[in-house]
Amino acid sequence: MSLETVPGIFWGLLGLAPLLVYIILVFRNVDILAATVICVVIGALLSQQTLVSLGTALANSMGSFLALVGLIIMLGRGLGEVLNATKVSHTIVHGIIYSIGVDTERKAMLGIMVACLVIVGLLGTMAGGNAIIAPIVLPIAAALGLSRSTVGVIFQAVGEEALILGPFSPPVITLLGLTNIGYGRCCSMFPARLPHYPGGDLLMIQRIQRNTRHLTPYEQPDELERFKPTRQNKCATLAFTVAFVAAVVYGIAVKAPTSFVVVIMLGLSFITGFTGGLRFEQILRHIIHGMAGNVGLFLLFLLLDPFIIFVEKAGGFAALTTLLKPLMETGGKPVIVITGGFLGAFGISGATVATLKLLHEMFNPLLAKYAVSMLAWSLALVVATRVHNFVFPGANMVSSLGFAESTDMKSMLRNGWLVAACQLTFLVLFSLFFA
Repeated sequence: MSLETVPGIFWGLLGLAPLLVYIILVFRNVDILAATVICVVIGALLSQQTLVSLGTALANSMGSFLALVGLIIMLGRGLGEVLNATKVSHTIVHGIIYSIGVDTERKAMLGIMVACLVIVGLLGTMAGGNAIIAPIVLPIAAALGLSRSTVGVIFQAVGEEALILGPFSPPVITLLGLTNIGYGRCCSMFPARLPHYPGGDLLMIQRIQRNTRHLTPYEQPDELERFKPTRQNKCATLAFTVAFVAAVVYGIAVKAPTSFVVVIMLGLSFITGFTGGLRFEQILRHIIHGMAGNVGLFLLFLLLDPFIIFVEKAGGFAALTTLLKPLMETGGKPVIVITGGFLGAFGISGATVATLKLLHEMFNPLLAKYAVSMLAWSLALVVATRVHNFVFPGANMVSSLGFAESTDMKSMLRNGWLVAACQLTFLVLFSLFFA
């Protein structure tokens, strides 16, 4: 590095100030939307934007990839409202639990795990999915002696897995859009990339159950209340399932772009709603009500695009690339992948989609220059966004505790650290051989 380039690098690193401020604010539990607004303003000042250019950047963000993802998330929330109103989600959970024939602790664990995997994967939200599952499975867990600690760990551990397997979940949609790998390829590699699921997790959950069976028990119900789906509930569930599977198969076959999901979300909402006995205007009201709950998230995604553009215009990413260049030349492709994964896991927090986009933009010049495998990079992005949720008591962990009616944070962290260790170890090994 020549002396002439040092001042340029310094001013370029100053362009990273919005990103550094963002990280600090989020770790200090500042609301992520407020933190993003602050950082957009800082980025606009550093990149010398005028009021006109700032307005143009915000207008252009309406057509960005992140805005599309934000719209999909809102429509997914609307679909969730329709599934809830027609009791389709409840019927799916009921079918899973009782088809397994839950009559032992182990079967109860397996039933809750499968129900959580399916519902969270379908809805693309852990809090929303577990909110539907909890009232149905908690009486069963209590009757069969599962502890609150066990159920809480299941809710988070399996919910996190579901978020990276659901074909229309926001993290998967974002990951596929950034890396341009197909969903079929994505599915084929996830089981191999996350070897601790479900076996390792089930072993850990059984251990937690043994240790907490008498420490954090549920109160035994006098009479087990069971949800009983009606014929119309079953018909709506069948219609939803057939339409969902058909949409996934068609999307994979034609290699449909991300925008295809918008049509699917609306189509599934209307198919399920009509079959479930809802009128046209009722379906629309449920969709709008659900979308309204994610307006803040949509605004966040609109702001993220200019946020990233301003950091790039200020020279932040270019300076970071220059500083990391000697390290990359020494370690090559594996170092890029490992650095990205660890930086996301321990250095960047916030909304998953935001973290994915920020990391990808930061490392994109290096990915292109060194021809890093998108398969390996996608693993780094997955680890970056999942490990943080397991090692720190964030929203996903706390909400899982709440739905399980548990306060045993120690068990959650013990399981989380084990999962994180598995993911990080596998990231290192995978990067060394396949980057």
